[in-house]
Amino acid sequence: MSGRRLRTLVLREVRATLRDPFTMTILVTVPLVALVLFGFVLATDVKHLALGVHDASATAASRRLIADLGASGTFDPRPYATRGALEHALVAGTISVALVIPPDFDRDLNGGEPPQVQVIYDGGEAPLAGNAEAFVRSLLARSGASLAPPAAAPAGGVEVVTRALFNPRLEGKPFMVAGTFGFVLSFLTTIITAVSIVNERLTGTFDQLQVTPATSAEILLGKLLPLGAVFAFDVVVMMLVAGFVLGVWPQGNALLFVAVSSGYVFFSLALGLYFSATSSTAAEAVQKTVLFSIPLVQLSGFAFPTRNMPFVFRWLAEVFPATHYIRVSRAIYLRAAGP
Repeated sequence: MSGRRLRTLVLREVRATLRDPFTMTILVTVPLVALVLFGFVLATDVKHLALGVHDASATAASRRLIADLGASGTFDPRPYATRGALEHALVAGTISVALVIPPDFDRDLNGGEPPQVQVIYDGGEAPLAGNAEAFVRSLLARSGASLAPPAAAPAGGVEVVTRALFNPRLEGKPFMVAGTFGFVLSFLTTIITAVSIVNERLTGTFDQLQVTPATSAEILLGKLLPLGAVFAFDVVVMMLVAGFVLGVWPQGNALLFVAVSSGYVFFSLALGLYFSATSSTAAEAVQKTVLFSIPLVQLSGFAFPTRNMPFVFRWLAEVFPATHYIRVSRAIYLRAAGP
């Protein structure tokens, strides 16, 4: 292998990439757009969720309870005069959660009995309902404890104290940001590599390279090294954008994260080479990449935890290298793994 020939091939590929504004735009903007969209849109955080409230008690205690729910920033309370209007708004989608405070709320609170409120969800949106229920329960428990008089405190029982080892605020944004790296480096890297090599084969450029003194290994490295450098640069840019725009920084070693991501980039490049070698047209390469990406997104743990999957699918998920990369990515971002 000649270092001079390899350097010449790398410079040729760099010039060809820089002369193509469409490819440069895809290489730079798509990862950033995906990061911001997934970080903001698909995050599981519950913030400023419309909360319909029917306060049948209309006392100082019930108004204090509603004010506490609104002050948290998690819910935006909206009053409704009747229960029927409240349920109609929930069915129409105007609100996401409904809270009904009964008329005897203040009496039970001061009488020593634990007051009851009813929370109604739209079961058709199960993930949203599950997340909202957890927030409503914790907020109501904290607010109810502050409203109850000292004499009403229970004499016994078991108090549960919870603590999250990592991500103490249980924010969904860091989870999605760390997973987005795996999705972008798996899908975009593969499709760009496959399409570019197929196009060069169709235009005859690849055949021209094969009649030069350069060996097959030098031609492949000359093609892959510039793309690998571009995607490694994308990792750094995505990490900076996630930190400054989304407020999500890796809790572990950032250099380790870049090194691990760069290693995974070359696996995706190799996969793109395989798709290009088995495709006769660019459209066929795109189709194979998309078909490969469907199980990748579903089974790699990018959007859904693999622990909740049946045993067969958990075993199948371990076959995908993206599963292990996303696992390491989240360990560095959320658990401060590494030296």
